Amino acid sequence: MAYLLGVDLGTSGTKTVLFDESGAAVASATVEYPLYQPKNGWAEQEPNDWWNAAKDTIRKVLSDSGVDAKDVKGLGISGQMHGLVLLDEQGNPLRKAILWCDGRTQKECDEITEKVGKERLIAISANPALTGFTAGKVLWVRNNEPEVYKKVSKMMLPKDYVRYKLTGEYFCEMSDGSGTNLLDVKNRCWSKEILEKLDIDPALLPELLESSDKAGCITEEAAKETGLMAGMPVAAGAADNMAAAIGTGVCVPGKAFTTIGTSGVVFAHSKEVQIDPAGRVHTFCSAVPGEYTVMSCTLAAGLSLKWFRDTFCKAECETADGMGVDPYVLMNQQADKSPIGANRLLFLPYLMGERSPILDSASRGAFIGLSAIHQKHDLLRAVMEGVMYSQRQNLDVLRGMHVVPESMLACGGGAKSPFWRQMMADMFNMPVKTVHNTEGPALGAAILAGVAAGVYEDIPSACEKVIRENDPLLPDEARNAAYETYYQLYCTLYPALKDAYGALQDM
Repeated sequence: MAYLLGVDLGTSGTKTVLFDESGAAVASATVEYPLYQPKNGWAEQEPNDWWNAAKDTIRKVLSDSGVDAKDVKGLGISGQMHGLVLLDEQGNPLRKAILWCDGRTQKECDEITEKVGKERLIAISANPALTGFTAGKVLWVRNNEPEVYKKVSKMMLPKDYVRYKLTGEYFCEMSDGSGTNLLDVKNRCWSKEILEKLDIDPALLPELLESSDKAGCITEEAAKETGLMAGMPVAAGAADNMAAAIGTGVCVPGKAFTTIGTSGVVFAHSKEVQIDPAGRVHTFCSAVPGEYTVMSCTLAAGLSLKWFRDTFCKAECETADGMGVDPYVLMNQQADKSPIGANRLLFLPYLMGERSPILDSASRGAFIGLSAIHQKHDLLRAVMEGVMYSQRQNLDVLRGMHVVPESMLACGGGAKSPFWRQMMADMFNMPVKTVHNTEGPALGAAILAGVAAGVYEDIPSACEKVIRENDPLLPDEARNAAYETYYQLYCTLYPALKDAYGALQDM
């Protein structure tokens, strides 16, 4: 039996899962690490915390599983996107990594937009200059820490640093590279034009590979530290959402998933590059060689429900604790007491500002239509519906780009709720499924490792062998019609409130 390792490098911790070649998880381990916030809106981590977490979790899954290291045929890494890792000539980090959720670079994003041009930047990199992306971080270090920037020998992304520690090789791959604002996404290469206009030396960037390419082998030193066999192939790997797509089988046209986690994502696969000229959704390179993805990113999906739980549902939390059940189970039961439309109450889920589809950091959450008739279960249902209306808006943007899924996979914490999944099916008017294996990004990374190591022929055939979908929830025509009336009204609310949001921010 061949075994494969998937390492999922997240923001809160690294999770490593050992799979057999059928996709069954054999053992898993997680190690958490700190997030540093030296100033309001900043977010940093120590790259060596990631490396230590990877080492420890690899050793633990090998030990816990009892699998002989020689039977592990490959390793792949899934990683948080956009973070900037700067290395000196010896390959040592020069400073903490600046993360995807760091918001310090608005000035630099404005500089990028001015130097490259908004339309030209989107045409080349498929995305506008956003504070989360990598290019703004490069300029921020150059502008604010010139003594550090002068020492930079290589700049890379989080998972690429861990892979470098495993293999001694400098590489980036297309899916992560497409989230930097520095990649020519159509031509799958670093953009000479953008690098020249931003005065960034191309020699500082690693060579690019496709996600399932072999990116080196475990070194003798890494073998001693991890327990793996020296010479074992390591795949280039993929950005977290792109790896999750592979781990859920979203690797061919017509496939898509919606994630309701802290943030929300609608993610669809496309054979061809499709770019939204307005930049409302992101276009990235897929982990499937030569293909593409289109995805939205909303900032407060599950976070909106968590905010409501923590603020208004203390009683439900106490009752759930006494019953030994998840509080969200009781909250779903409460929300189900309210009819579609929550007794004519709408919620805008902009608690953290919003990225997709409105691109407005000044926007904020709102209940519209609140009256004395409303009870807590109405507000709760309105929150859940508002989150799904937001996802529906993003799905409509994708449809306008001719990226049209035939069915939807539900992922993330929200996918555990049959109530929320049925709402998704009715509102999207399409079947909604889940997958049997819930290891998403780690499984996707392991599949990439299997392709790189020759265990699988290619990604689509590997997914066909490994991914098992559960029976779908089907949409109801009457419920879809009821939701549609409220959705059309929902779409008018942000434009009506936009000026007020801006005025509030300026006060």
